[in-house]
Amino acid sequence: MLAKFYSLLGSDLAIDLGTANTLIGVPGEGLVLNEPSVVAIAKDSQRVLAGGCAVGQLARQLLGRTPQSIRVVRPLQDGVIANFELCEAMLRYFFRKARRSRWRTKPRVLVTVPGCITPVEKRAVYNSAHRAGARQVLLISEAKAAAIGVGLPVSEPVACMVCEIGGGTTDVAVFSLGDEVAGQSVRVGGDAMDRAIVDYLKRTYSLRVGISAAEQLRLEIGSAYPLANELAAEVRGIDTAGNMPRKAVITSEELREALADPLRTIVDAVKQTIDDTPIDLASDLVDNGMVLCGGGALVRSMDRFLSERTGVPTRIDEEPLTATARGTLVCLEHADRWRLSLESSDDN
Repeated sequence: MLAKFYSLLGSDLAIDLGTANTLIGVPGEGLVLNEPSVVAIAKDSQRVLAGGCAVGQLARQLLGRTPQSIRVVRPLQDGVIANFELCEAMLRYFFRKARRSRWRTKPRVLVTVPGCITPVEKRAVYNSAHRAGARQVLLISEAKAAAIGVGLPVSEPVACMVCEIGGGTTDVAVFSLGDEVAGQSVRVGGDAMDRAIVDYLKRTYSLRVGISAAEQLRLEIGSAYPLANELAAEVRGIDTAGNMPRKAVITSEELREALADPLRTIVDAVKQTIDDTPIDLASDLVDNGMVLCGGGALVRSMDRFLSERTGVPTRIDEEPLTATARGTLVCLEHADRWRLSLESSDDN
């Protein structure tokens, strides 16, 4: 009955607006959309290509394989909107795909934002969502949505800690009694790791590779902590000296060296969050530990790495890629309960 009621109402959307992927949930139905935050545009007009192939999964398949007349871009960089018009076009397409034709009213949307967002960047989220067709726009921090999504007892009088490593940002926070008591948000995530791999290969092997190749390498053999059986993978690119195609074999040890700087930044954010937590609450973390989620949590042994470096027991959520979106959907379904933690724009 509840699912049927929500389907008839059809006016709410929970949106995890990520640098790498956008996930949308509908109350009563669960997550209904999971697409890359990618748009294909014509270089001459800077307009989105006609048809559904210009946005999302199909557009991502064009990445690095387009003719000179087409460019594939991400409207979001480092967790915030970098191109206002393209983000609006992308959201409009996602709204239509998620809401289906039977819904005629404009939706109320709840959108996640990183903790490091500025007022100007926050206003860009409001405007993009409104212009894409939203009736009302509510915002929630990625850290709180992630904490709820992984099932932490954020409303209880004990400390619980979450670390959400996304594509553009990493958000770390400690919660108690329904509110954030300490937190850090840094513009380092999966994208920064991929750029670090690109720079390492260029510096060490004189090999120029694309971001997509670096991402694949990170997923295949990337690790944050020494492995019992180290891995190796072949990567193809362009020799920087001779401008000729070439391949090289890279090991997981080398990739750890490449990822050292982004990982150090994440460790520093976790340590600073712990330092900012009141002593009585910080002591709870010895038992409750920290939960990892987001795409960056999938780097091998990330939990062991952070646990050893910070002294806080760490585990990875069973479904880290959808944790933030699930938490956003829970908040939207129980908006009255979480109303004090949501920021709202004026109704249009």
